[in-house]
Amino acid sequence: MTTLTVTEALENVYTSMIEDNADLDTHISALKKALSEAGEKQVVVEPERLAQNNRAGRKLMQSYFKKRGVTVVFKENA
Repeated sequence: MTTLTVTEALENVYTSMIEDNADLDTHISALKKALSEAGEKQVVVEPERLAQNNRAGRKLMQSYFKKRGVTVVFKENA
C-alpha cells in the first residue's frame, strides 16, 4: 500500500467534503497517519475551500477532526 503525503491526504479530505462527506472518516484517518509519519501535529486548512467558510463551519470542522485525533488550523489570508 502506498503511503500518502500530508498534501495528498488533505486533498482527499477536500474532495470528500465536496462529495457530501463521502468516506470522510477514512480520509481523516489517512490524514492522521500521514501527519504522524511526517512528524507534524496539525494540518493547515485553506478556509476558502470549505463549503461553509464561516465561523460556525470552521469550528464544527475543528471539533469533528479533533475527535478523530487531527488538529486543524486555518490559513490566514495575507
